[in-house]
Amino acid sequence: MNTKKRILITGAAGFIGSNLINSLLQSDNVQVIGLDNFDDFYSREQKEKNMSAFISNSNFSFIEGDVRNMNDLLALSEIDVIVHLAAKAGVRTSIKNPILFQDVNVSGTQNLLELARQRNIKQFVFASSSSVYGINQNVPWHEEEKLMPISPYASTKLSCEMLGHVYHHLYGIRFLALRFFTVYGPAQRPDLAIHKFFSSISKGLAIPVFGDGSTSRDYTFVDDTVQGIKSAIGYDKSDFEIINLGNHQTVTLSKLILAIENICGKKAIIDRQPEQAGDVPQTYADISKAQKLLNYHPETKLETGLLKFYEWYKNQNAVSE
Repeated sequence: MNTKKRILITGAAGFIGSNLINSLLQSDNVQVIGLDNFDDFYSREQKEKNMSAFISNSNFSFIEGDVRNMNDLLALSEIDVIVHLAAKAGVRTSIKNPILFQDVNVSGTQNLLELARQRNIKQFVFASSSSVYGINQNVPWHEEEKLMPISPYASTKLSCEMLGHVYHHLYGIRFLALRFFTVYGPAQRPDLAIHKFFSSISKGLAIPVFGDGSTSRDYTFVDDTVQGIKSAIGYDKSDFEIINLGNHQTVTLSKLILAIENICGKKAIIDRQPEQAGDVPQTYADISKAQKLLNYHPETKLETGLLKFYEWYKNQNAVSE
């Protein structure tokens, strides 16, 4: 009899997905099924590198498929837990193509919830986003705040949270929406600020800085986010929860750039740009609920996390030594 917990992870080849799988497979009591469609937002090569550490692990199997295709989902083997990380990401990109974001993020989540209903899968962990809070000066944000999303990306994440509530209410699926706050670390997507800044500063290229540098973010190292997700996978004390996974610290863009300059040993060349539509001025998580329900305690200081990212970045042969 197979007593291993069978976990489906969508977005398995992506940044958070690959870090999560690496961590889960340190234990021998799980079987992980990874699903990814290798979306062309960034290179397939990078995503395959992300999976290289575990692709041959006997407790891992991989399916190339799309959450929008119900046939791909129905072809999956038996599952105990769904961890849904796959999504079209990026606030600015969503403004350019809102219909695609609605299709992938909302319809894809609907399909996975249908899979859970049909297969009687009772544990569903969903990757939501701090972007659902929109512009709100009442920081740090707790989960009961009024939500005013200001981008199509943010609105899709909020829609998915509500879909999860529907399926919890109608079908008894335990649904945990984890609102991620600016996750960074090894394998981070190349379009995100920390990755772009390290790349450009290392090469002596200008970095685009939107606004005056006073915008701030609650940067959360990926290992801390992964620990929160792993706790949610095993959580069983209630059946519907929305939980912030942040670092409970906020850092201005100017301070972030200074920290990266110190690690690179080079000054940034600033290309000052106007503020971008859809971007919020600050994010800042109240994590007391995560501490209480998930025993979540982020431990990685910004400088430590940035250094770990830079070591990974150099190992990817992206920097000429």
